[in-house]
Amino acid sequence: MAVVDVSEALKSLTSTMQSIEAVIDLDQLRADIAALEEQAAAPTLWDDPERAQQVTSRLSLLQGQLRKTEELHGRIDDVEVLFELAEAENDAETRREAEAELESVRKAVAELEVRTLLSGEYDQREAMVSIRAEAGGVDAADFAEQLQRMYLRWAERRGYPTDVLDTSFAEEAGIKSTTFTVKAPYAYGTLSVEQGTHRMVRISPFDNQGRRQTSFAGVEVLPVVEQTDHIEVPENEIRVDVFRSSGPGGQSVNTTDSAVRITHLPTGIVVSCQNEKSQIQNRAAAMRVLQARLLAHQRAEEQAKMDALKGDGGNSWGNQMRSYVLQPYQMVKDLRTEHEVGNPQAVLDGDIDDFLEAGIRWRKQREK
Repeated sequence: MAVVDVSEALKSLTSTMQSIEAVIDLDQLRADIAALEEQAAAPTLWDDPERAQQVTSRLSLLQGQLRKTEELHGRIDDVEVLFELAEAENDAETRREAEAELESVRKAVAELEVRTLLSGEYDQREAMVSIRAEAGGVDAADFAEQLQRMYLRWAERRGYPTDVLDTSFAEEAGIKSTTFTVKAPYAYGTLSVEQGTHRMVRISPFDNQGRRQTSFAGVEVLPVVEQTDHIEVPENEIRVDVFRSSGPGGQSVNTTDSAVRITHLPTGIVVSCQNEKSQIQNRAAAMRVLQARLLAHQRAEEQAKMDALKGDGGNSWGNQMRSYVLQPYQMVKDLRTEHEVGNPQAVLDGDIDDFLEAGIRWRKQREK
């Protein structure tokens, strides 16, 4: 890397950080932290555990945001000094170290820049992800299971806890559907760009004639409901059925009927949960999924009214959003952003950060 490139790279990083800080508004951020610290120090805070949890969670989130911003500023200054030292001493090893740190800082700044684009009403929340097999028979069921693994591996790489609430296994291989949560701040805002129809093309391992098969799976991403949402579900509006949990191949997992299916009668929304140990736990988990679906239903109705007022038929960007081609060539391509890579296995192993970033930037551009 030439000296002029280093200079331009550092100048670009500094400029990007200034733009990020303008969006974040560091003075307001520090004021919000001070106010929350005062609330957190109040001796009566935990008299209301729900409010206390909200205060402490929000405080932790803002403190982390401020700390990350300040640390990146320091790292940019440090890497500049490191390059100056390498040049002054003509030290190739120090220069390699500086170049590696520059690339690391560049990625961290880009990640923070993307985070500032997540400013939607629910973007800061945890995510509830549902995947269902669509057209393609057993290949679609297998593809749905691969997508579940992809997202769980992505979360694992980042240290995000996950909780699988429900999985309905297909008879031959794969899954019919699954629902799981990703428990991390901004998980919803980040993963919401994954919503839509995913398509896989490959030589089917389930076809004894070795023919190429196209299969589809649908991904739905919802924000996890919080107490402040006030999504009331009267008992007379739901029907609760219990059934026996099943594992791969239809094998019985539980000796009692502990799985729960809840039908919301006014909307026809049906949810189920079978991964908890007791019927009570499964019912509670299913109610959380139902509340999330009802929140999304409510938002969709509100959006439809806004679109009607604007004369906008709505957007369909969520459909047919990504193709995974394994044969006759190797490629994963996002059909909205045009971002593509030639290593499908890495993507299916959870390496989807570049797709997420491209999707978030694309969505923000469309909102302008």
